[in-house]
Amino acid sequence: MSATHVIVIGGGYAGAMAANRLRRHPDIAVSLINPRPQFIERIRLHQYVAGNHPAAVDFATLLDPGVQLVVDAATEIDPGRRRVGLTSGRSLTYDCLVYAAGSRSASTATVAGATEFAYPLAEFEDAQRLRAALAATPQDAPVCVVGGGLTGIEAATELAEAGRPVTLICGGRLAPSIGARARRSTARTLRRLAVTVREADSVSAVGTETLTLADGTELPSAITVWTVGFGVPTLAAAAGLTTDDLGRVVTDATLTSVDDPRIVAAGDAVAPEGRPLRMSCQAAEPLGAQAADTVAARLTGRTPAALDQAMVAQCISLGRRRGTVQLARRDDTPLAAFVAGRPAAAIKEAICRGTVWAIRREARSPGSYRWLKGGIRLAPAEQEELV
Repeated sequence: MSATHVIVIGGGYAGAMAANRLRRHPDIAVSLINPRPQFIERIRLHQYVAGNHPAAVDFATLLDPGVQLVVDAATEIDPGRRRVGLTSGRSLTYDCLVYAAGSRSASTATVAGATEFAYPLAEFEDAQRLRAALAATPQDAPVCVVGGGLTGIEAATELAEAGRPVTLICGGRLAPSIGARARRSTARTLRRLAVTVREADSVSAVGTETLTLADGTELPSAITVWTVGFGVPTLAAAAGLTTDDLGRVVTDATLTSVDDPRIVAAGDAVAPEGRPLRMSCQAAEPLGAQAADTVAARLTGRTPAALDQAMVAQCISLGRRRGTVQLARRDDTPLAAFVAGRPAAAIKEAICRGTVWAIRREARSPGSYRWLKGGIRLAPAEQEELV
């Protein structure tokens, strides 16, 4: 029997996990398409910007030796011909495809000057540009971080701890995804780090040295960091696959595209039954493992298992010495309980290390990864056979 070829698009937390897990089936040949030869620890990009962590790991230390790493970017999916087009002009054919293209910064086009003058912080190249800009800017120059979610808070506190004067513009509420008690604790740490928090303000324009708030107030900003939301690549929608409003692939309960039984999706770019999980490595790695199991089941004529995973917490680093860990129910709704200060910072660091450790362990022993279940469950649907 000839090897079945599975292509994984995207080498993030979901894609790397899926590629390694597929290698427990020796008759499956796996190609992982990623635009760079390093795995990027996206949850450490704020550390990279401040010079506290490289945030990049050589794939040679993370992938099963049987996974073929294709350093290129996918530009087109042709489901009819089972083909993926690449930036280099090459194309690869597949028997099954795992779509783990991840996410990126949301569009800045709706805010004047944001595309030209603000620095997003969603991808490694974004972080490299921001780090270079900070290096060329005086230490006492004002920095504004736009976006009061977890990414914005982490960026603001990391830069403030490094001695930068930082203003955090939340656009409504600080850390809206966590509970009230954890939010108050986080706000206290921001004050301790001298971060100016403008919770209700939003930005209407960004300039080279200033930004303008919706009420017309001008703030000095030598560097404006943009962390307002995430979008996803348009690759799936361009291929004619059903996607949600953000562009995530709509799948059934087994993470299989509702349009094509040979396409399975995972990570930030999937909406199982139209109900996406929170974008996070906590969701992505189990999704990657389950996507791999679905592919293997479908290729061998077995019924794939339906999505079943649980969430645990939301973890926020507040510089290198403090943090907030918002504990959560298995369905990801926040509890009243949380951890703060140095213990939270230690938990966050352990989790960051653990995500890479889990991918590396799966490479050494494919199929060994386990995840918490019983929080987000979907019912299996009747499966179309592969022909």
